[in-house]
Amino acid sequence: MRLNEWISKNLFQSISGRLARETQHSLKTPQSMKVSVITQFFPPDYAATGQLIEELTRQLGQQGIDIEVFTSQPGYAFQSSTAPAVERSGGVRIQRSRTARLWPNQIRGKAVNGLLYTLRTALHLLKSKNRSKIDILLLTTAPPFVPILGYLAYIFFRIPYVCILYDLYPDIAIALGVISKHHWLARFWQTVNRLIWQNSQGLVVLSPNMRVEVVKNCPQVAHKVFVIHSWADPDKIVPIAKHENWFAWKYSLVKKFTVLYSGNMGRCHDMDTILEAAKQLRDEQIQFVCIGSGAKREDFLKEVNRLGLSNFIFLPYQEQQVLPYSLTACDLSLVSVDASTENLVAPSKLYSALASGRPIAAICSQYSYLRQLIAEANCGAAFDNGDSYGLAQFIRLLSRDQELGERMGKAGRQYLRSHFTLKVISQQYLDVLQQAISSEEVKTLSASHTK
Repeated sequence: MRLNEWISKNLFQSISGRLARETQHSLKTPQSMKVSVITQFFPPDYAATGQLIEELTRQLGQQGIDIEVFTSQPGYAFQSSTAPAVERSGGVRIQRSRTARLWPNQIRGKAVNGLLYTLRTALHLLKSKNRSKIDILLLTTAPPFVPILGYLAYIFFRIPYVCILYDLYPDIAIALGVISKHHWLARFWQTVNRLIWQNSQGLVVLSPNMRVEVVKNCPQVAHKVFVIHSWADPDKIVPIAKHENWFAWKYSLVKKFTVLYSGNMGRCHDMDTILEAAKQLRDEQIQFVCIGSGAKREDFLKEVNRLGLSNFIFLPYQEQQVLPYSLTACDLSLVSVDASTENLVAPSKLYSALASGRPIAAICSQYSYLRQLIAEANCGAAFDNGDSYGLAQFIRLLSRDQELGERMGKAGRQYLRSHFTLKVISQQYLDVLQQAISSEEVKTLSASHTK
């Protein structure tokens, strides 16, 4: 070996060893971290992603992390269309931009509104006087254009970033037939995704299936893709007997076996299997309740009316303080994912359903992570997309065996307490943020040592 090669090799090993030792001691404590969170949806918006981010940031803020949230005025599902432009809540500073509500129930409207929010966020980052003090950006895919800002902030200002991938685009648009996978926009978007992912310091996905999809699209990022599930608070959502539940009394659900679908009725959710099961149960004392909105809601409602089904009640999104009552005013909770988008989304409604202490019926493909989770928790059953007969039979079984439903509900709630509480999940996010900041510091140190 030549002398210069030997020197280079040993110098590299020496620097690597020193950097590793420095890294062990360089993890920022929560009290010394400043995190900027970028998400379009945030309370008082009812969007599930916004409510989850609000709970997460509040929990991290209570641990001493300096957190600021840049979001928009309510624009998805809301009772109040305005909120303070700037406020501090639970130790978290919240700043809201204006919002656009163009064609809110159409894909093009959501795309335009999301793009306008992204542009306002870019201006916010450019104008921010505290930009240099930010340790890391935490970006969501609500809307899906936001992660581009993380890449640009890293390139121009060297601010590291972590992305929470709630949905995988353009994969969802391709799966739903909105655009072809060979379309120039799809190819361009996938190229941009790979650029964003490779330059990020971490990627958070909500299910093992989603991790598989990300790694398949970009194998180079496998080491920094973390599966962190959503959560629910079992102290806020507590099982309430139907005869003690005002929500159940209000909608005449106390004496009927009630099947609840609560949340988004979007393009990624299988509503057809639910409808077919309800048709089979139309002459029985079984009530279906659908709470929420989404792209499929109106067509679903029209089909129920066309068929003359009287076993459905449709209600709008409920305010957060009502959820402990609406989620427990049932005997069975439904979770559904369309087979075409199985690896691209993860239903957050699953976790609040677990907290409610009610059994769960999941409609999904045979490869879904939901099947393993429900089997491990012993909290219900899973059915293939299209298996309306199996779903109807399960509903009949539970309607006749109340003790079975109670055992499943209790098991699911216990499983949630062990795996998916905010305390457990927030620690996982904190670990990812600390590692991300540390890895960027190591990269900077390494660059300075090699100069």
